[in-house]
This record gives sequence, C-alpha cells and structure tokens, in this order.
Amino acid sequence: MEEWTPDALFRVVDVAGVVGNGLLGGVVARSKGFDLIGFLFLAIASGLGGGLLRDVMLGIGFPVALTDPAYLVGAVSAALIAYVIRLDGRTPRRALAVIDVLALGCWAATGTTKALGAGLGWAPAILLGVITAVGGGMLRDVMVNDVPSIFGGNPLYATVAVVASAEMAILLHYGRYELGMATAILTAAALGLIARWRNWQLPGALSVSLRRPSFGPWGSRRGGTGS
Repeated sequence: MEEWTPDALFRVVDVAGVVGNGLLGGVVARSKGFDLIGFLFLAIASGLGGGLLRDVMLGIGFPVALTDPAYLVGAVSAALIAYVIRLDGRTPRRALAVIDVLALGCWAATGTTKALGAGLGWAPAILLGVITAVGGGMLRDVMVNDVPSIFGGNPLYATVAVVASAEMAILLHYGRYELGMATAILTAAALGLIARWRNWQLPGALSVSLRRPSFGPWGSRRGGTGS
C-alpha cells in the first residue's frame, strides 16, 4: 500500500472540494432553468473559481486548475451529475449542505497551505485561504446576478473559513500538516452546520447618528454678529 504524501493528500482534498462546489453550482443552474452549457459554466465557476483566484494572486505560474486535468474533470463531472439528477429534495439538500461545509474547510486548508508554501506571512495566507474557500461561490452568484451570499443575511460562512484557515496556519507552523487538514475540515463542517441550524449571523451595520454639536441657548453662530 502506497504511503500518502502531503502533495497527494493536498490534491485529493482540493479535487474533492471542486466536485462538491461543482454540484452546488449545478443546483443553482437547475433553479435558474439553465441548459447544459449553463450547468457547465456554473459548475466550473463554482468549483474552480476560488482556486483560480488564489493561483492568479500568488503569481507562481499557471493555475493548477489549468495544468492538472483532474480539476476540470471533477467540475465537469459534477455539472453532468447535477444536470441528470435532481438534487432539490430534502435528503439531497441536506447532503449538499454537508458537502458545502466540507468543501469550505477543504479549500480554506489548501488555500492557506499553498500561500504559506509560496512564502507569504500568516495573515495574507489566511486571507488567501478564505478567498479560495468562498471565491467560487461569489463568482457563481455574480454570474446569475445575485448578491453574493457571504455579504450578509445568511448563516456564518466566510467567518467559518477564517477559523479553518487560521487553524491550518497554526498547525502547519508546528509541522502538523495532516492534523491541520483534518482539523480545518472538521471544524468548518461542525461550525458551518451549527451556524445553519442555529441561524448564526454576523450583526448588520450599526445605526449611530452623528449629531451636530450644540452651543447652549445661543445655538451655532452664523454670519458673524460682532461683539
């Protein structure tokens, strides 16, 4: 039996995230009444968008989604599955919710790992982990003229990616790569599902009003009156 190397584990986790988010893109395509081309475009955008953004921002060569055929095959396969099979029943929706948060953790971990491997510090690495995790979903929403769901009014999502990315960065610092992957994925899954169940959301904008200062009974002076 071959031993799992970090590179092999990275690839498996990354492609699993592509398939999971590709299925979610296919579900959106079906809800919009799109044809096969629409399914393919949304699945590819949803499944590969975050990784493409990450690799372009890192500027370390061609994006892996364009050089490793497994990524495109995973996204296209997800599109075809969603095109043939209706995934809008109660059980499929629950399964997709689990797939969604698992993929969120997958990409938060792989994005952070790749950024740290490129020599970035922990803060930009966590940022790229979050972008990897939520970028595909944002691109998918924009393509169908929807406001990206991470911008508010929905259960915690990007916040979960921040937590998972931070865990990966900390454990990778101590050389615990496999533990970091597992912890990030499981934390994202648990926290993401609890956030959906309890409808945890970040607070909206505050409504603090800045009033004009008062100068007592005289009010504010206008047009100098002399003394």
